[in-house]
Amino acid sequence: MSGIYDDPWAYELACSFRDVAAEVDVLLGWCAELGARPASVLELAAGPAEHAREFARRGLAATALDLNPAMCAYAARAGARIEVVQDDMTRFDLGRRFDLVVTMLDSTSHLMTLDAFVAHLRRVAAHLSPGGLYVVEMSHPRDRLGDDPSVSTGWTVERGGVRASVRWGEPSDRLDPVTQIADDHVTMTITDGDGTRVLRDVVPYRFWTATELDAAIRLADGLGVAARYGDFGTGEDAVALTAPEAWRMITILRRA
Repeated sequence: MSGIYDDPWAYELACSFRDVAAEVDVLLGWCAELGARPASVLELAAGPAEHAREFARRGLAATALDLNPAMCAYAARAGARIEVVQDDMTRFDLGRRFDLVVTMLDSTSHLMTLDAFVAHLRRVAAHLSPGGLYVVEMSHPRDRLGDDPSVSTGWTVERGGVRASVRWGEPSDRLDPVTQIADDHVTMTITDGDGTRVLRDVVPYRFWTATELDAAIRLADGLGVAARYGDFGTGEDAVALTAPEAWRMITILRRA
């Protein structure tokens, strides 16, 4: 049995329902709306570093940071000219600043305590250029607090003749009301010309509310909220966090 994070190719396949190029279009659009023209970008908890790789294709100096050595090795081999760093998102010290920092795909759910979240935000603030922006994408709170989740726990993807069905979380995966942590059971079934294989994993997930995020920002002292959205979209296509169609909690922070 192999964990989902120990197989970067499978993890990237599982997440291939997302349009990374379109998301980077929006990320750069938000920067423009806020008066920023980034030349350098740091992706934290980057995994396969798909967003960092897309930024690099567009000419930005891109760095990807992740704790998992398998993910780092995969990202380094992926083709785009990016710098890859293996480090912890609460303790990293790269000795330079970036115009833009991003954390995608609810990777902040790996921060299990308020102290860890505050430490993470302080590290981000220390690595932002003056006026730099930090975009953090998290799950919408209704996914854990509402009766009608915004995101399905099961989906199917196909790419290059490979088909995969993914279940990320089971009905029995309950959120602990004290720690706000759930052990999400993950099952991914991959079928190609060579047959079928199954990946199974248990991924601890820490749920963060909007008010807890605000508290962490205040405690970190160095970042301020510039904008919030419920999906990727700019201008007339922007989605408010409170809109019925909102399915993410995306916060843009600016270095104070």
